[in-house]
Amino acid sequence: MFQAFDKNLRLHVDLSQQELEIVHQHFQHKTYPKKTFLLKAGQVCNFEAYLLKGCIKRYYIDQNGDETILQFAVEDWWVSDIASFCQQMPSRFYIETMEDTELLQINYQNKELLFKRLPKLERVFRLLVQRAYAVLENRFFTGITDSAEDRYLQFIKKYPGLLQRVPQYQIASYLGITPEALSRIKATLTRKK
Repeated sequence: MFQAFDKNLRLHVDLSQQELEIVHQHFQHKTYPKKTFLLKAGQVCNFEAYLLKGCIKRYYIDQNGDETILQFAVEDWWVSDIASFCQQMPSRFYIETMEDTELLQINYQNKELLFKRLPKLERVFRLLVQRAYAVLENRFFTGITDSAEDRYLQFIKKYPGLLQRVPQYQIASYLGITPEALSRIKATLTRKK
């Protein structure tokens, strides 16, 4: 259960087996069925989670009641609402499973205890936050500079397996376009081949 998780942590910091066992004690293994809300807008996010299996979406609902997807997370990814978690303030987002999902979760209190026991783990989570910020910054930039077709091509490069796992209308939401526009893009790309 912890093999991929340990490998992910060791990408950022050297941890002994004894230290990994301390880390394991602070995380809980959880399973959730498809369409389970892990977080709803207005709640305080009290977890950071590593995905062992499944697919999750993070999104918000606008004033028209439309869902805008901000993130898809799949195996070997982390998911949370970082601002809500770190500041312990209500979230503006929803985090929902799209498939039966298996996670390793840590709550706010256990994370703080873990940092006291193994201070070098702060590096891991700092790097994760930096990576999340870089992804968000890049997504913002490409959203205003790239064409919808280019954003779609970047999406299929970044998430090659998601086209079979996620409905087209949700991919369109992530890209900031309508499902009809996505269908036209796909048809254009097919003709170009």
